[in-house]
Amino acid sequence: MAMLAQPVGPFALGTFSAPDREPFPGLLAREQVLDLSRALDWTPTGLRAVVERWEEALPVLHSLADDVTLDWQPLEGLRVHAPIDPRQIFQSGANYRQHVIDLEVAHRSPDDPRTVEEARAEIAAVMDRRAAEDLPYVFIGLPTTIAGPYDDVVLPEWAQQPDWELELAAVIAKPAYRVSVEEALEHVAGYTIANDLTDRATVFRRDMKAIGTDWLRCKNAPGFTPLGPWLVPAGSIADPGDLRVTLKLNGDTMQDESTKDMLFGIARLVSYISQTAQLLPGDLVLTGSPAGNGIHWGRLLRDGDVMEGSVTGLGVQRTRCVAEGTE
Repeated sequence: MAMLAQPVGPFALGTFSAPDREPFPGLLAREQVLDLSRALDWTPTGLRAVVERWEEALPVLHSLADDVTLDWQPLEGLRVHAPIDPRQIFQSGANYRQHVIDLEVAHRSPDDPRTVEEARAEIAAVMDRRAAEDLPYVFIGLPTTIAGPYDDVVLPEWAQQPDWELELAAVIAKPAYRVSVEEALEHVAGYTIANDLTDRATVFRRDMKAIGTDWLRCKNAPGFTPLGPWLVPAGSIADPGDLRVTLKLNGDTMQDESTKDMLFGIARLVSYISQTAQLLPGDLVLTGSPAGNGIHWGRLLRDGDVMEGSVTGLGVQRTRCVAEGTE
């Protein structure tokens, strides 16, 4: 794990535990970890408590990261948990141009008279208009889906088409309600990696087609959102709109796309969500997944599969799929 440890910037944050000890919020620097529940003047019970005091905590964290005389412990030997425990998860759908084009072409009606090339061109034009004129598509998920970045992913028996969706996730620092696009990024503490697993077979309600999508059923099984490994402060990421999102399945690259392909960037997503809901410290804003999902490849997740997901500067998560009942 150590060789995958160090993200971009002078430090990152995470949640760790030693054998027979409760998880603690930690500061990661030089592949060593500082227990923030002991190092700070106040005692945060978890990383969300640190994020709730982000403006106050950030300069202190920078100072701590530079102090080699403190009680640092090697990362090796510590268990790495999901970095933060969010109260709310906001998920953006259909937010990568190429991904939407691929999905719509794949799901064309059998009697569609257009060639694949004609269909792609028409859908691409629609995507460009949507990015310029329309609103993001956002739904909400459950915190109980959060799992650690190296935990096994249990595939439920009922999930016929479990699929991966690697995403850049923004972590909210201070409450955001009806904020503008221009001020939205001031409310972001940093970034992490999320794999927003989806059972493709239950995305749409077959019994009530007029109702449409069933996000509860298809996305909210326990552990369906491996998160982390780290929370990297926003100041360490030069441009979140130009990061590489890469997922490998058993060593084969399946997703590999820049966040440049997003239709709606992070500022627009945060602002849009805040017009209706109040974003709270530690909340996650998942920004959508690029092209290359299993449904595109005709290869869905199964027992024994290993997913390795990375986003530029944010580290790497590695999770193994286990069929329910065999874990």
